[in-house]
Amino acid sequence: MKLIRAFYKDRAFYGALSTQEVYPLDKELRSHGSIPLKELQLLPLVSPTKIICVGLNYKSHAMELNMEIPDEPVIFLKPPSSIISTGENIVYPKMSKCVHYEGELAVIIGKQGKDISVKDAPDYIFGFSCANDVTARDLQKKDGQWTRAKSFDTFCPLGPWIETDFREMDDLSVKTIVNGEVKQEGRTSDMIVTPYELVSFISSIMTLMPGDVILTGTPPGVGELKPGDEVHVEIEGLGTLINKVVEE
Repeated sequence: MKLIRAFYKDRAFYGALSTQEVYPLDKELRSHGSIPLKELQLLPLVSPTKIICVGLNYKSHAMELNMEIPDEPVIFLKPPSSIISTGENIVYPKMSKCVHYEGELAVIIGKQGKDISVKDAPDYIFGFSCANDVTARDLQKKDGQWTRAKSFDTFCPLGPWIETDFREMDDLSVKTIVNGEVKQEGRTSDMIVTPYELVSFISSIMTLMPGDVILTGTPPGVGELKPGDEVHVEIEGLGTLINKVVEE
C-alpha cells in the first residue's frame, strides 16, 4: 500500500494512493470516498521523534572518498523540523556556499522497540520511502561535526509516499537526478550494513518510536546543488521524490 499524508477540508489525514485518487484512512473523511490527488495539499509523511542517519554505508562511496570501511555504523541525527514532502522547496541557506544532495533509502519505524534483533527488525518497520539528506558541505567541514550542516529547515525531503508492502531490500536501484542528469547511481546490494541490521544497531543505543526515520546512507556521486535546480531521488519500486531548490 502506498500511503500519503495530506490536508483536505481543514483536516490532516493518511490516505492510500491509487493512481491519481486517494482513499482516506480517517473514518470522518471516508464518506467522501476517494479524493482526487490534485485537490489535496500534501504534508510531510511523518512527525518523528528523531531522524537517524548513517554517515558512510556504501562500499563504492567509501572507495570514491578513499576512506576505510567503518567497523560499525557511523550515525548522526537530523531534527524533525528538517522534513518536507515531495513537491516542496529545498531552501538554500544564506549561511552556506556549498549545498550537496544525498539520495537515500529511508526506513519508517512502525512501533516502539529497543534492542531489536536483526531477525525481528522487519516487524518494527512500517514501510520505506525515498529521502534526500541535504547537507551544507562547507559548514560540515568548517564545524568538524555535522549538526549545523545537516539541520537546516527543508534539509530532509521525504516521499513521495510510504510503501508498506515492500520487504525485499537486497538489490534496489538508487538514483539521484539533477536537472534531468543522473548524478548518483547505486544499488542497495552495495550497502555495508543492511537496513535490518541498522534497525538492530540503532535500537541497541536508543528506543525507536513509531514514525521515526532511519536514512540508510548514500551511494557514490554526491555533488552540489544550486538555486533553480530540480532534484529527483528515485528508488526502484518506491517512486520518485521531487524537490526544487530556491534561495533563502
